[in-house]
Amino acid sequence: MGQSNHNLASLIGSRICHDLISPIGAITNGLELLDMAGGMQGPELELISDSVGNAGARIRFFRIAYGAAGEQMLGRTEVLSVLDDVSRGGRLRLHWSPLEPQSRACVRLAFLAIQCLETSMPYGGDANVGVEGDRWRVTGTSEKLNVDSALWAGLSAPDTLLHVTPAQVQFALMPTVAADLDRNVSTEQADGQIAICF
Repeated sequence: MGQSNHNLASLIGSRICHDLISPIGAITNGLELLDMAGGMQGPELELISDSVGNAGARIRFFRIAYGAAGEQMLGRTEVLSVLDDVSRGGRLRLHWSPLEPQSRACVRLAFLAIQCLETSMPYGGDANVGVEGDRWRVTGTSEKLNVDSALWAGLSAPDTLLHVTPAQVQFALMPTVAADLDRNVSTEQADGQIAICF
């Protein structure tokens, strides 16, 4: 049975994240043991610990954003845990409004939208994820936005998106994932604010 390029890419993303999360966890456990034993202390241990924590948080985020979605639901506590960890020490403050568990597929779209916002908010700001009925809205607010109009137009008209770099892959993937869920992506822009709806 053949796989579409999109599904194959999701499976690859899941596999990479799955294989990386175990060694990251082992390093975290090792650092905790060193700390308890007093074998290593100081700014070096703190730097390593912060770096490993950041790597683990990013992998958890990427696992949802780029991995296979499946049919499962994700609860608010789990989503907040990922978002809190990934935003720790960063410039972008992430806010998750949905109170009820949400389908992993919709959370995946929201995470891809957050990554789109990140590229347009290089100086940081606030990203708010909300849902009303069946319609999601991910809004970024910042004093300074840097919006690449071609990338943003490609979210609602993917055929116009001719070239993306690895750092921009979320712009190519989001409309494809949305189409699989029979959802249309639209964008809105105002002074100091940009939004993605699906």
